[in-house]
Amino acid sequence: MTALSNANEVTEAMRKVRQSRQYTDQPVSDNILNELLTVAQWTGSGRNRQPWHFIVINDKEQLRAVSQVRTPINWVADAPLAIAIVLDGGERDVSEAYDEGRVTERLMIAAHVLGLAGGVAWFGDESEQAAAKEVLGISADRTARSVVTIGYSTTSKDPRPNPTTGGRHPLSEIVSYGKMGNSNPSS
Repeated sequence: MTALSNANEVTEAMRKVRQSRQYTDQPVSDNILNELLTVAQWTGSGRNRQPWHFIVINDKEQLRAVSQVRTPINWVADAPLAIAIVLDGGERDVSEAYDEGRVTERLMIAAHVLGLAGGVAWFGDESEQAAAKEVLGISADRTARSVVTIGYSTTSKDPRPNPTTGGRHPLSEIVSYGKMGNSNPSS
C-alpha cells in the first residue's frame, strides 16, 4: 500500500476529532448519511463477522425518547441524526464490544472528515439498555449499548454540568518500548 499524498492532512484531521454534544438544526443530507453508512459497512471486524445492524434515527420524537433513557445523554434530543449500533449479542459479546468501538470511531472520524461532528451516547446499565431497545424496536437477544450522533456542531465544549478536562498525556508518559516502563526506543 502506498502512502496517501495528503497523509499528514489525514492524520491531522484524525487528531482533531472531538466528541460533540451540541448541534445546529441543519439536517444531514442523504448523500452524507449514505457515505457514513458505507464507512460503517466497510469497518473491519473480528473474523469478518460484521456483527452489526445500524438504525438511523432522525425523528425528533424518537431522538427525544432515546435521550430520556438516562440523564447524562439528554443532549441526544438536539442532534439532527443518530445511528444506533445493534450487535448480534450472545457468546461473542467481548469481541463484539471491540468491533463496536471500531465502528463507532470510524463513524466519528468520517463525520469529521465530511465537515460534521459526532458524539457517542452510552445507554447505561442493563435496564437502561432495555429501555433504549424498546424505543428502537430491538429484540432482547441483541446487544445495543450506544448511538453515535451526527450533525453540524455549534461547539465541542461539553455542556454538561461536570465536564471533564481536555488535553492528552505526553507521549513520554504513555509509551514504552519493548517492555513496560522502558522509555528508550533503541533498547
